[in-house]
Amino acid sequence: MQSPFDILVVGGGINGAGIARDAVGRGLSVLLVEQDDLAAHTSSWSTKLIHGGLRYLEYYEFRLVREALLERERLLEMAPHIIRPLRFVLPHDVSVRPAWLVRLGLFFYDHLASRKRLPGCERVNLAKDKRGAPLKPITKVGFEYSDCAVDDSRLVVLNALDAKERGADIEVGTRLESARREGDLWVATLVDAGGERREVKTRILVNAAGPWVADVLNHRLSLNTSKGVRLVKGSHIVVPRLYPGTQAYILQNPDKRIVFAIPYQDDLTLIGTTDVPYTGAPQDVSISDDETDYLISSINHWFQREISKDDIVWDYSGVRPLFDDGSINASAVTRDYVFDIDAPKGQAPLLSVFGGKLTTYRKLAEHVMRDLAPHLPRLAPAWTADAPLPGGDIADGDVAAYADKLLKDKPFIGRDRALRLARTYGTRAEMIVGTATKVEDLGRDFGAGLTAAELTYLKIEEWARTGRDVLWRRTKLGLKLPKEAEQEIDAFLKGA
Repeated sequence: MQSPFDILVVGGGINGAGIARDAVGRGLSVLLVEQDDLAAHTSSWSTKLIHGGLRYLEYYEFRLVREALLERERLLEMAPHIIRPLRFVLPHDVSVRPAWLVRLGLFFYDHLASRKRLPGCERVNLAKDKRGAPLKPITKVGFEYSDCAVDDSRLVVLNALDAKERGADIEVGTRLESARREGDLWVATLVDAGGERREVKTRILVNAAGPWVADVLNHRLSLNTSKGVRLVKGSHIVVPRLYPGTQAYILQNPDKRIVFAIPYQDDLTLIGTTDVPYTGAPQDVSISDDETDYLISSINHWFQREISKDDIVWDYSGVRPLFDDGSINASAVTRDYVFDIDAPKGQAPLLSVFGGKLTTYRKLAEHVMRDLAPHLPRLAPAWTADAPLPGGDIADGDVAAYADKLLKDKPFIGRDRALRLARTYGTRAEMIVGTATKVEDLGRDFGAGLTAAELTYLKIEEWARTGRDVLWRRTKLGLKLPKEAEQEIDAFLKGA
């Protein structure tokens, strides 16, 4: 392992993985350390959208929305296997926002950035259109616009995988215990999952620790910063499919917040999110009864089919580490990202990342490299805008056609498995099925088509160490398999 590195990235969420990928692709030596698993926290507990952020227009975040809209199209081209277009129906509630304001917002949404693949907004008569059928007859006026759905944790893993294949060292289960400056180098003490300590040297330290960004600064680096991080909890519930069709719904609430209802995993509906100030430990976050009631109430206000707590098949919560701009309302705290660069003359630089969102991670990484360029005299140009993520090199981005081809080549895998593999791994699915000529060649089936061959791939290529890594981050098969499957996968991974 090379030392000193050019850059040590602390944090294996979307920002850290994106920065590592960008940096190594510019010819830098990169080490990324993550104390848990890739996407173990905030980056896997999102609303699972690649979107411009329609409601951010109300807070005049035009730069952020424009950047996000541009990135939405780029990411769709880079990773069509894990990102898909989605139409959102917005039933209008005149008591929350006037119709002219909604129309103005959608006009900006359509025109702040160019669109190549996603259709623009349209007005919908909810009383006559089938898209209004699942809703209560509260309003006839609705609008529909485009955004994208994403497998959030896989987006993180694919960035880390690409970084690794370009030469970065990616270490999960490795914690930054401390770091100190020695002239123009950082000397970092790392602790691995087995408790072993070692020191590495790096020219630049990037703190992308998400909810732990302030902890890294104050406790592991013994530094103080004028920048603040504000933790905001977002919670979601998942219920059996609420309505037919492929459209999602964006629901306005009396408090002027919105709640999404999104088709999820073919037979489920994802509902979220909340915005609640949070002061606890990020790893201990969980949904509260009040949040559950809030989400249920929003759904029951708008939908013909009402739900209760008994319908919930899964819930999750995440902590968003937002830059503290002094806003009183948690929903109004900026989702934009802010960098804090500490680079005393003649000493090793430190860059800390505050805030950010899934949609803008790639651009955030470019901005990190731009701001670090004065300390990297031989830095190569930006390159990630047109580079597909692993598995994303699917002809015309047509995942269904690729799944059909996979099934034709390997008919024994079955249609359901072919489509799941295509949606999860894209063209990397071929590394899983390999030279198999019959289903038995894939090894034991742990349920829902998850085979020993897939688990071996996940362990070797994607850092999966536990059943939870596999069932809730590399895939979402935890929604389909019994609880005991997690222990069986644990045992397999330990012995594989």
